[in-house]
Amino acid sequence: MRFLIIIPAHNEEDHLPFTLDSLQQQRYKDFKVVVTNDGSTDHTPEIIKRYTDTDSRFETVTLQKSAHQPGSKVVNAFKKGLETQDLDHFDIICKFDADIILDENYLETIEKSFSNNPKYGLVGGLLYVEKEGDWVYEGNSNKNHVRGPLKAYRKECFLEIGGLRETLGWDNIDSILLEHLGWKEVVLPELKVKLIKVKGADYTVRESDYYGRYFYFLGLNRFLAYVASLKEAMKIRSVSFFFSIIKAYESCRSKKLEQKISKEEQQVINNKRWETLKKKWL
Repeated sequence: MRFLIIIPAHNEEDHLPFTLDSLQQQRYKDFKVVVTNDGSTDHTPEIIKRYTDTDSRFETVTLQKSAHQPGSKVVNAFKKGLETQDLDHFDIICKFDADIILDENYLETIEKSFSNNPKYGLVGGLLYVEKEGDWVYEGNSNKNHVRGPLKAYRKECFLEIGGLRETLGWDNIDSILLEHLGWKEVVLPELKVKLIKVKGADYTVRESDYYGRYFYFLGLNRFLAYVASLKEAMKIRSVSFFFSIIKAYESCRSKKLEQKISKEEQQVINNKRWETLKKKWL
């Protein structure tokens, strides 16, 4: 199976060499990498050129700088890279971040997993971050969810879910839709991926606004959005945090901001949330 790996990159001069080196060192060699340079103002373009000049498997696409909003920016850059390729030549489509380090057996293990399990639609490892000299599990999500920095899709699954959505929450929307269509999302815990930058550190949006917008663009109805907001507020024991999230959510509703999922897809997502809620509480 052949991999197409798209890597959005904006001002990643300190991290990108580690990611691209780890790809060159893979035991599995049948892949193409497209690095989408999203308006970088540092030495990211020169770093990319170092690889494209010496390895025919590496290509690049250069974009003008886009507004840095969680979700939409990275997916837009991913799509621009994807548009330059003929998907008929590939079997696995990956969206990787520009600040991860893969073990040399990463692609080999992913390929075997897809080859041996026809219903696997999305596969990935687990993210680890460095703390006091040790690499520890990031712990930002449950261990059954493939995180945004290391998505690997079977092409048929990727196309059936309509690709990635240019919106906040895209890396949860894909999981729900593919499961609804009969595909499986699988995390391989033996695959440990090093994350060398803290995610979200360069977002300017307040945390409460982030959650409110996230619940809106995920398509949650009002009741489920309020339940989700309460859950987040309970984590830090803050009533004001709950109302701040709700305020952001209701602001999006009143403005009728464009959502990148259809009414039918919103219903699928809400049904899934209801199922999860009932399993947990009933």
